[in-house]
Amino acid sequence: MQNLLVTGGAGFIGSNFVRYMLAHEPEIFIVNLDVLTYAGTTENLKDLPDPARHVFVEGNITDRALIDTLLHKYQIDTIAHFAAETHVDRSLHFPELFLETNVVGTHTLLAAARQYWIIEGAFPLDQVRFHHVSTDEVFGSLAPTDPAFNENTPYDPRSPYSASKAASDHFVRAYFHTYKLPISITNCSNNYGPYQFPEKLIPVMIANAVEGKPLPVYGDGMQIRDWLYVDDHSEAIRRVIRGGTPGETYTVGGDNQPPNIEVIQTLCHILDELRPHAPHAPHEGLITYVKDRPGHDRRYDIDISKIKTELGWHPTESLATGLLKTVQWYLNNTEWIDAIRANPEYRAWMERNYAKR
Repeated sequence: MQNLLVTGGAGFIGSNFVRYMLAHEPEIFIVNLDVLTYAGTTENLKDLPDPARHVFVEGNITDRALIDTLLHKYQIDTIAHFAAETHVDRSLHFPELFLETNVVGTHTLLAAARQYWIIEGAFPLDQVRFHHVSTDEVFGSLAPTDPAFNENTPYDPRSPYSASKAASDHFVRAYFHTYKLPISITNCSNNYGPYQFPEKLIPVMIANAVEGKPLPVYGDGMQIRDWLYVDDHSEAIRRVIRGGTPGETYTVGGDNQPPNIEVIQTLCHILDELRPHAPHAPHEGLITYVKDRPGHDRRYDIDISKIKTELGWHPTESLATGLLKTVQWYLNNTEWIDAIRANPEYRAWMERNYAKR
């Protein structure tokens, strides 16, 4: 891993991965490709460690000519593919966007990698890796007594988002079995941490609580998710790229599964402690229950035994420590939040999804 192409590297998880890799891999050079949709911004790339080893390129993963150019120009030997439309709510309104980016875009990258690495023979195949970042949502929903998701769990996507990610996973595996392209896949649980776009649960709740706005909770709030701090996720991907077996999948989670309402209550308690004199404290009084969304999966749980055993990875942040770090980051980075909110697409999204609740 010398020259790394990171797709979606201006988004939440991708930008944290770029930052993490520059800090932990002193010899690596990163080419960061992002189309800069509403959820991707160069605000996420300010103050990178050793920025001379990073170049940003604005462009779309569906642009085959651009991908070919980047692979050749920078002699890319590793691709970490984060770029995706990710928000379930948005997929209910715009499923065609998820098909185009998540399925067509992934295939475009696979085809370009195959051309450069295999057909042209740019590198020995034991020196290249296509790593695909996926989600636990491809597995569907768990009943209360079902075992946790693992690498052998059958796919059962329930939303346009999860269906598009499932399709992209299958294309990645197909390129391994058909063309021997060295690939790996991680299916991760819900990420949280710095630079997360404020449409997701945790940053929405922090921002609304600070401003005294309602904290909208879907249904009864008892949906269960496994929460993974974003730096722990970055280290997991780093280990899979470095030491994971080509063709293999690894499920990655934070090893905790609280219901959503408990996460929100914990955030409220943290804000109460950090800002005891805030006019909206105690912040739990802002919780408002709203109609559940269509196709809302009830429970996710991740079995991380394989990546623990094979690669020695385990999460280092508990939910309590990770949430505290996250809240502190958002409270200390109001300029970043203001810059994100200035984006007209963000304002339109918030109006459509929250103003009438």
